[in-house]
Amino acid sequence: MEEFIRAIEDRATTTENGLSTDACKAVTIIYARGTNEAGNVGEVAGPPWFTVLRSSLTTAKVTVQGVDYSATIAGYLGGGDATGSAKMLSLINQAASKCPSTKIVLGGYSQGAQLVHNAAAKLTSAVTAQIAAVVVFGDPNNGKAVGSVSSSLVKSFCHTQDVVCSGSGGYTTHLTYNTDASAAGSFVVSTVGSV
Repeated sequence: MEEFIRAIEDRATTTENGLSTDACKAVTIIYARGTNEAGNVGEVAGPPWFTVLRSSLTTAKVTVQGVDYSATIAGYLGGGDATGSAKMLSLINQAASKCPSTKIVLGGYSQGAQLVHNAAAKLTSAVTAQIAAVVVFGDPNNGKAVGSVSSSLVKSFCHTQDVVCSGSGGYTTHLTYNTDASAAGSFVVSTVGSV
Protein backbone atom coordinates (compact mmCIF):
# COMPACT_ATOMS: atom_id res chain seq x y z
CA MET A 1 0.00 0.00 0.00
CA GLU A 2 2.84 2.45 0.81
CA GLU A 3 4.40 1.80 -2.61
CA PHE A 4 1.04 2.60 -4.21
CA ILE A 5 0.69 5.87 -2.26
CA ARG A 6 4.27 6.94 -3.11
CA ALA A 7 3.68 6.26 -6.80
CA ILE A 8 0.58 8.48 -6.75
CA GLU A 9 2.31 11.27 -4.83
CA ASP A 10 5.20 11.32 -7.33
CA ARG A 11 2.92 12.22 -10.22
CA ALA A 12 2.60 15.79 -11.52
CA THR A 13 -0.16 18.18 -10.50
CA THR A 14 -2.94 18.55 -13.05
CA THR A 15 -5.81 20.99 -12.68
CA GLU A 16 -8.82 21.78 -14.89
CA ASN A 17 -11.30 24.58 -14.10
CA GLY A 18 -13.19 24.93 -17.38
CA LEU A 19 -16.61 25.41 -15.81
CA SER A 20 -15.49 28.65 -14.18
CA THR A 21 -13.06 29.85 -16.88
CA ASP A 22 -14.60 28.78 -20.22
CA ALA A 23 -17.76 29.81 -22.02
CA CYS A 24 -20.35 27.05 -22.33
CA LYS A 25 -19.25 24.29 -24.67
CA ALA A 26 -21.07 21.38 -26.28
CA VAL A 27 -19.64 18.85 -23.80
CA THR A 28 -18.82 19.47 -20.12
CA ILE A 29 -16.84 16.85 -18.23
CA ILE A 30 -17.03 16.87 -14.43
CA TYR A 31 -14.20 14.67 -13.17
CA ALA A 32 -13.02 13.51 -9.73
CA ARG A 33 -9.46 12.27 -9.26
CA GLY A 34 -8.35 9.33 -7.15
CA THR A 35 -6.92 9.14 -3.65
CA ASN A 36 -3.72 11.14 -3.11
CA GLU A 37 -3.62 12.40 -6.70
CA ALA A 38 -2.51 15.99 -7.12
CA GLY A 39 -4.44 18.93 -8.57
CA ASN A 40 -8.16 18.47 -9.13
CA VAL A 41 -7.99 15.88 -11.94
CA GLY A 42 -4.83 13.96 -11.05
CA GLU A 43 -2.86 12.23 -13.76
CA VAL A 44 -3.58 8.49 -13.91
CA ALA A 45 -6.84 8.27 -15.88
CA GLY A 46 -8.39 11.69 -16.47
CA PRO A 47 -5.83 13.70 -18.47
CA PRO A 48 -5.13 10.95 -21.06
CA TRP A 49 -8.91 10.59 -21.52
CA PHE A 50 -9.39 14.37 -21.87
CA THR A 51 -6.68 14.43 -24.55
CA VAL A 52 -8.54 11.78 -26.56
CA LEU A 53 -11.85 13.64 -26.23
CA ARG A 54 -10.35 17.00 -27.17
CA SER A 55 -8.79 15.38 -30.22
CA SER A 56 -11.97 13.52 -31.24
CA LEU A 57 -14.52 16.27 -30.55
CA THR A 58 -12.12 19.27 -30.76
CA THR A 59 -10.98 21.47 -27.90
CA ALA A 60 -13.57 24.08 -28.90
CA LYS A 61 -16.36 21.66 -27.96
CA VAL A 62 -15.03 20.16 -24.71
CA THR A 63 -14.52 21.72 -21.30
CA VAL A 64 -13.28 19.90 -18.20
CA GLN A 65 -13.93 20.76 -14.57
CA GLY A 66 -12.12 18.87 -11.83
CA VAL A 67 -13.55 18.37 -8.35
CA ASP A 68 -11.34 20.02 -5.73
CA TYR A 69 -11.55 17.81 -2.65
CA SER A 70 -9.38 16.21 0.00
CA ALA A 71 -8.68 12.87 -1.67
CA THR A 72 -7.45 11.00 1.41
CA ILE A 73 -7.40 7.32 2.30
CA ALA A 74 -9.96 8.06 5.03
CA GLY A 75 -12.39 9.37 2.41
CA TYR A 76 -11.89 6.28 0.27
CA LEU A 77 -12.43 3.96 3.24
CA GLY A 78 -15.60 5.91 4.10
CA GLY A 79 -17.13 5.28 0.67
CA GLY A 80 -15.94 8.53 -0.91
CA ASP A 81 -15.18 11.89 0.69
CA ALA A 82 -18.52 13.44 1.75
CA THR A 83 -17.42 17.03 1.09
CA GLY A 84 -16.03 16.02 -2.30
CA SER A 85 -19.27 14.23 -3.16
CA ALA A 86 -21.23 17.39 -2.30
CA LYS A 87 -18.82 19.51 -4.38
CA MET A 88 -19.24 17.19 -7.34
CA LEU A 89 -23.02 17.40 -7.03
CA SER A 90 -22.78 21.19 -6.90
CA LEU A 91 -20.56 21.30 -10.01
CA ILE A 92 -22.95 19.05 -11.95
CA ASN A 93 -25.89 21.27 -11.00
CA GLN A 94 -23.87 24.37 -11.88
CA ALA A 95 -23.03 22.96 -15.32
CA ALA A 96 -26.69 22.10 -15.93
CA SER A 97 -27.95 25.56 -14.95
CA LYS A 98 -25.12 27.64 -16.49
CA CYS A 99 -25.06 25.66 -19.75
CA PRO A 100 -28.52 24.12 -20.29
CA SER A 101 -27.66 22.72 -23.72
CA THR A 102 -24.31 21.19 -22.78
CA LYS A 103 -24.02 17.42 -22.65
CA ILE A 104 -22.66 16.54 -19.23
CA VAL A 105 -20.17 13.70 -18.88
CA LEU A 106 -19.28 12.44 -15.40
CA GLY A 107 -15.97 10.76 -14.74
CA GLY A 108 -13.96 9.50 -11.83
CA TYR A 109 -10.99 7.35 -10.97
CA SER A 110 -10.78 5.22 -7.80
CA GLN A 111 -12.20 7.32 -4.94
CA GLY A 112 -13.30 9.78 -7.62
CA ALA A 113 -15.58 7.04 -8.95
CA GLN A 114 -17.11 6.80 -5.47
CA LEU A 115 -17.84 10.53 -5.70
CA VAL A 116 -19.55 9.97 -9.05
CA HIS A 117 -21.85 7.37 -7.45
CA ASN A 118 -22.56 9.56 -4.42
CA ALA A 119 -23.31 12.69 -6.45
CA ALA A 120 -25.39 10.89 -9.09
CA ALA A 121 -27.59 9.39 -6.36
CA LYS A 122 -28.70 12.93 -5.42
CA LEU A 123 -29.34 14.38 -8.88
CA THR A 124 -32.82 15.54 -9.84
CA SER A 125 -34.46 13.78 -12.76
CA ALA A 126 -34.10 16.96 -14.85
CA VAL A 127 -30.33 17.09 -14.33
CA THR A 128 -29.99 13.32 -14.76
CA ALA A 129 -31.61 13.76 -18.19
CA GLN A 130 -28.71 16.06 -19.12
CA ILE A 131 -26.09 13.36 -18.35
CA ALA A 132 -24.80 12.06 -21.70
CA ALA A 133 -22.26 9.58 -20.31
CA VAL A 134 -20.53 8.33 -17.18
CA VAL A 135 -17.03 6.85 -17.28
CA VAL A 136 -15.38 5.39 -14.18
CA PHE A 137 -11.93 3.85 -13.84
CA GLY A 138 -10.91 1.45 -11.05
CA ASP A 139 -14.31 1.93 -9.39
CA PRO A 140 -14.54 0.56 -5.81
CA ASN A 141 -18.33 0.35 -6.44
CA ASN A 142 -17.81 -1.61 -9.67
CA GLY A 143 -21.04 -3.13 -10.97
CA LYS A 144 -23.36 -0.86 -8.98
CA ALA A 145 -25.80 1.54 -10.64
CA VAL A 146 -24.78 5.19 -10.98
CA GLY A 147 -27.82 6.92 -9.51
CA SER A 148 -30.67 6.72 -12.01
CA VAL A 149 -28.42 7.19 -15.05
CA SER A 150 -29.26 4.57 -17.68
CA SER A 151 -26.75 1.70 -17.61
CA SER A 152 -26.34 2.13 -21.39
CA LEU A 153 -24.69 5.50 -20.67
CA VAL A 154 -22.23 4.08 -18.12
CA LYS A 155 -18.81 2.59 -18.91
CA SER A 156 -16.73 1.11 -16.11
CA PHE A 157 -13.09 0.13 -16.61
CA CYS A 158 -11.86 -2.41 -14.05
CA HIS A 159 -8.63 -4.27 -14.73
CA THR A 160 -8.62 -7.93 -13.69
CA GLN A 161 -5.77 -7.68 -11.20
CA ASP A 162 -6.86 -4.34 -9.69
CA VAL A 163 -7.65 -5.04 -6.04
CA VAL A 164 -9.57 -1.75 -5.69
CA CYS A 165 -12.31 -2.67 -8.16
CA SER A 166 -12.02 -6.43 -8.67
CA GLY A 167 -11.30 -7.46 -5.09
CA SER A 168 -8.15 -9.39 -5.95
CA GLY A 169 -4.67 -8.68 -7.24
CA GLY A 170 -2.60 -5.71 -6.22
CA TYR A 171 -2.28 -1.95 -6.43
CA THR A 172 0.19 -1.72 -9.32
CA THR A 173 -2.53 -2.51 -11.86
CA HIS A 174 -4.63 0.28 -10.34
CA LEU A 175 -2.16 2.77 -11.85
CA THR A 176 -2.64 1.62 -15.47
CA TYR A 177 -5.95 3.22 -16.47
CA ASN A 178 -4.22 5.58 -18.88
CA THR A 179 -4.32 2.57 -21.24
CA ASP A 180 -8.13 2.89 -21.41
CA ALA A 181 -8.15 6.51 -22.63
CA SER A 182 -8.98 5.63 -26.25
CA ALA A 183 -11.77 3.20 -25.36
CA ALA A 184 -13.21 5.69 -22.85
CA GLY A 185 -13.05 8.45 -25.45
CA SER A 186 -14.76 6.30 -28.08
CA PHE A 187 -17.54 5.45 -25.63
CA VAL A 188 -18.23 9.12 -24.90
CA VAL A 189 -18.12 10.08 -28.58
CA SER A 190 -20.71 7.37 -29.28
CA THR A 191 -23.04 8.59 -26.51
CA VAL A 192 -22.84 12.35 -27.12
CA GLY A 193 -23.49 12.00 -30.86
CA SER A 194 -22.86 14.95 -33.13
CA VAL A 195 -21.99 18.08 -31.18
